[in-house]
Amino acid sequence: MGHHALNPEHLALTRREFLCRCGMGMGAVSLASLLGSVNPLNAEPSHAAGFINPLSPKQPQFPGKAKRIIHIFANGGPSHVDTFDPKPSLDKYHGKAIPLQLRTERKTGAAYKSPFKFKKYGQSGIEVSDLFPNIGGLVDEIAFVRSLYGQSNDHVQATYEMQMGQTRMGFPSLGSWVTYGLGSENASLPAYVVIHDARGGPLGGVSDWSSGFIPAAYQGTLFRSTGDPIVDLKPPSGVSPEQQRARLDLLAKLNELDMQQYPGNTDLAARISSYELAYRMQGCAPEALDIGRESEATRKLYGLDEKVTEPFGRQCLMARRLVEHGVRFVQLFHGGMGNQNVDTWDAHGDVKSNHTQHAAESDRPIAGLLTDLKARGLLESTLVLWHGEFGRMPISQRGVGRDHNPGAMTIWMAGAGIKGGQAIGASDEFGYKAEQQPISCHDLHATILHLLGIDHTKLTYRFNGRDMRLTDVYGVPIPQIVA
Repeated sequence: MGHHALNPEHLALTRREFLCRCGMGMGAVSLASLLGSVNPLNAEPSHAAGFINPLSPKQPQFPGKAKRIIHIFANGGPSHVDTFDPKPSLDKYHGKAIPLQLRTERKTGAAYKSPFKFKKYGQSGIEVSDLFPNIGGLVDEIAFVRSLYGQSNDHVQATYEMQMGQTRMGFPSLGSWVTYGLGSENASLPAYVVIHDARGGPLGGVSDWSSGFIPAAYQGTLFRSTGDPIVDLKPPSGVSPEQQRARLDLLAKLNELDMQQYPGNTDLAARISSYELAYRMQGCAPEALDIGRESEATRKLYGLDEKVTEPFGRQCLMARRLVEHGVRFVQLFHGGMGNQNVDTWDAHGDVKSNHTQHAAESDRPIAGLLTDLKARGLLESTLVLWHGEFGRMPISQRGVGRDHNPGAMTIWMAGAGIKGGQAIGASDEFGYKAEQQPISCHDLHATILHLLGIDHTKLTYRFNGRDMRLTDVYGVPIPQIVA
């Protein structure tokens, strides 16, 4: 992993672009000239003051189909029965009591049929809501899982479960486990990048991409989707590369003296690593994130030509450029905390207006991302994953909305050699509970790790006298996905 063979595409690149894509940004070249040579095979710069890069690329435990992940999180909990899990029984029982024992958070009404129409798409004939016509056109590339369930009906706890495998904060996120296990293919960019909605961060905040109890170097790095993606990346005017390098070397020596006194301080180790990474990023990140380099056709593919789709289209296009440059894990949050019930998928007040808005923002950009990845030969080695923190109730709230439902939700996965055009598992006839082949978050995480070439039972970190893992003490990869 992390080796970059010379191919015809590189011949058309500038020297700066080539070095950046191979993990050798101009900052890394400056570093090499002062501290030693750069090994072009593993694209890892020499280490300042003896510091070893914790994100050096590592071999998977077995050949995996995926090398990288783009994780799209629909913040707020999209309704499965209004998007990717049609329920004709809701039409039949609309306005009537459902013949099930329901456990609800708040006072609710009778059965509520979807205000959206479903139609069959592709050769597989999978039904998708008219909210997602563009994604619907790609169903033969997508595997839908209609029987995922969670443990909590609280936004924050449910988000933690989907991100960390636990409903409590303080545990490493999925992206942190992945980068801990595999490292990065580009030493001049973060291994784990988070880009959240311009309207605000997700429910749960920075804990969603925390490294928990594993070393802090594996936590996510937040990039902004508007303005300068990375704040204060450029050095102050009047500071030469040589001066900056000298300052970093002195800082590293002082920090290492502290590390010798406090060897268990992973925050300090991460800080040293981040200083060196920031130095290298000065040459690589601007090129990697410059979507202005894209053709007009590509920008239009992602919806950058329309006001509604431009914000999330920008996030998706940035994600493609980042994985193209060797970033291991890119996490996109759609829906922010500006105004919770309006700016997220949290459809208590009016599921029709809420989901119409957010689907319009994301359908075209996501379809553009899948199409673009496939055209560039990246989809086969990139896992694209979409889901929220839970589903919604089949009964109405306030006559027009839906309350939280951890009992059933639909997610989908594409790329990484996964067979598309399949619907795995099923919820009951009303969409209240996962019924056929119930799949837990641990099963989902075990599946993701398997696609990357990692046995989830063997990816562990010793903490508090126990070998901890993302999947706790259970989890089985979804057979139809990893087949």
